[in-house]
Amino acid sequence: MDVELKPGLYIVPTPIGNLKDITLRAIDYLKSCDVIYCEDTRVTGQLLQNYSIKKPLFTYHEHNAPKAREQILEKIAQGQCICLVSDAGMPLISDPGYKLIRELQVRGLFFTALPGPCAAISALCLSGMPTNQFFFAGFYESKMAKNIKTVPATLIFYESARRVIKTLESMAGIFNNRLVVVVREISKIYEESIFGTFSEVCESLTVRDAIRGEMVIVLSPPKEEEMAVDAISAQITELLKTNSLKDVASMISEIHGITKKQAYDLALAQKK
Repeated sequence: MDVELKPGLYIVPTPIGNLKDITLRAIDYLKSCDVIYCEDTRVTGQLLQNYSIKKPLFTYHEHNAPKAREQILEKIAQGQCICLVSDAGMPLISDPGYKLIRELQVRGLFFTALPGPCAAISALCLSGMPTNQFFFAGFYESKMAKNIKTVPATLIFYESARRVIKTLESMAGIFNNRLVVVVREISKIYEESIFGTFSEVCESLTVRDAIRGEMVIVLSPPKEEEMAVDAISAQITELLKTNSLKDVASMISEIHGITKKQAYDLALAQKK
């Protein structure tokens, strides 16, 4: 049944796998809006066809975001109701949509978001990792990963099937002794959670004929000793800028109550 919508932007989540994972409210809004902006008209067209929805489709993605943003703002100013969807899940998560929201805020135009599926949250629930604190890091980059190594929370990354093994191998060199879960095909027939050490999960994936599906990688939080070593390493890096290796070893030994040899070895590793 169509509902009366006031002019503005409606952020509408779509299923991440099973087409039945769409809310009744989302269907009503998609039927009642004036136009729909999406990542790929072919993907969204299939979803709309499944629910007998016929609406004009326009694209909004990272390659045309500035131009599309102006179109959306102009349409809303003219009194239109716009629905924004992504190919799957909650729009704006690892998407360029936040700049659109900022413009709406500045111009005082109406916008709202409907609740719905999100692969990161579903994977977190399936991972068996602590859920009281978690950090969503988007798509994996090694430089970024090094910067969040000591974040005291469960870490969540998106990754593609073709890159997942290479990414896990890179993670193994940064996140020492962490447990990892790779969750794939969420809400679909072949949904799977692969749990273990980095080497165990890599082995499980490597022996397969093919790796398919969207991937979410979930890492356990750092252990206290890992955080302590990283904190000492950061301190050594700063001290080495103005002090000799021997002096740094003496200072670190005194500050942290470890032997001079232990401190020297840590400092030597940093210097390399």
